[in-house]
Amino acid sequence: MKYINEFRDPQKAQILIEQIRQISQQIATDKPIKIMEVCGGHTHAIFKYGLEDLLPKTIELVHGPGCPVCIMPRGRLDDAIALAQQPNVIFTTFGDAMRVPGSKYSLLQAKANGADIRMVYSPLDALQIAKQNSDKEVVFFAIGFETTAPSTALTTLQAESDRIQNFSLFCNHVLVVPALEALLANPDLQLNGFVGPGHVSTVIGTEPYRIIAERYHKPVVVSGFEPLDILQSIWMVVKQLAEKRCEVENQYSRLVNSAGNAVALDAMQRVFEVREMFEWRGLGDIPLSGLKMRSEYACFDAEAKFTFPGKQVADHKACQCGEILKGVMKPWQCKVFGTACVPEHPLGACMVSSEGACAAYYKYGRLSIEREEVKVN
Repeated sequence: MKYINEFRDPQKAQILIEQIRQISQQIATDKPIKIMEVCGGHTHAIFKYGLEDLLPKTIELVHGPGCPVCIMPRGRLDDAIALAQQPNVIFTTFGDAMRVPGSKYSLLQAKANGADIRMVYSPLDALQIAKQNSDKEVVFFAIGFETTAPSTALTTLQAESDRIQNFSLFCNHVLVVPALEALLANPDLQLNGFVGPGHVSTVIGTEPYRIIAERYHKPVVVSGFEPLDILQSIWMVVKQLAEKRCEVENQYSRLVNSAGNAVALDAMQRVFEVREMFEWRGLGDIPLSGLKMRSEYACFDAEAKFTFPGKQVADHKACQCGEILKGVMKPWQCKVFGTACVPEHPLGACMVSSEGACAAYYKYGRLSIEREEVKVN
C-alpha cells in the first residue's frame, strides 16, 4: 500500500476482523484473549477508528504503559518543579508535561506563580534558549522512551560541540522492554501477547523483544499506527497463538528493521547509561529501566548540577492511573473518571497526555457507553 487511505480501507478491515474472529475461535480458552497494545499512540488510534468495538468478543485489548508522560511518578514531577523554581533557571519542557499534577501543583501552576518555564518542541529549542540567555541556567525536562532519547543525546553532543556551559538535562528517559517484563511478572495481568510499539521500534528494532518471546513465551508483533496496521498486528498475534508459536514479528516493516537505527543507538550509547533502578508510576521501581547521563557528560546533567527533593511520592488517593497503566483496570472503572478528573482539571497523568488511555476514552466518547455498563453490573 502506498497511500494513507489504503491503510483505512473499510472492506479490507472487515476481512481482517472476520479472519481474527475465525482464528481466535480455534484457540481453546474460556476467557477473552488478552492482547496489550503497549504504545499510547496505538490506544488513541484504536479509539479514534473504533477498532475495539469491531473486534469479536474473543479478543480483549489491554492498554499498556507506553505513554511517556503518564508513567512519570509524582516524585520526579516534584523534582522538575523544584528545579524550575530555582533562581536564575529557565526550565524547558514539552507541552504534555506542563499540566501533569505533582504532589502540590503542576509545572503550569508553577509558571503562573512566577517560575520561568517555557514550552519547547524539541531539546534543540531548549539549547537555542541557552545560547540566547548566557546569564541563565537552562534545564530541559528530558522524558520519553527510546523514541525521544536519541534527540536528547544528539542535543547533548551538539551542546558539547558548541561548548555551551549553561545547558543541562533532567534525564527521565525510560526503556520499554524492562517495563514489559515487569508487567509479565504481575499475577493480576494474564496477557496472551503484545502489539509492540512502532515508534520505539524504529530506534531499537525488533531484536530487543526476543526476550519476551523466548523467556516469557508471549508473541510480540511490532505494529504501525493506521487501522489496518493494528488489525493486521492483532491477527498476527492471534495466528501465532492458534499455531502455538511465540515469536517476534514485524508488521511495521516499512519503517522498522530488526537492528534498529544505528545512528540513534550510537548517540544514546555515547551519552547515556542504564540506571540500576527507576520508579514508574503504577509499576514501582523497575531494575535497569531508566537512563541517566554518563559521568563524561556530568556538566550537562541537572541531577549533578542542582539539588532537589529526590523523594518518592505516592499518587493522589482518588487517582487510579497506576492500575490503568498496569492494564488491570479500564479508565471508566476509575471512580473519578469524567467527574473529578477531566482534561480541564486532571487528577492524574493519564487524563492529561495526548497519549494517555483516560484521555483517549474521554476524547472519543467511551464515557457514557461504559458508564451505562457499570450501572447494569
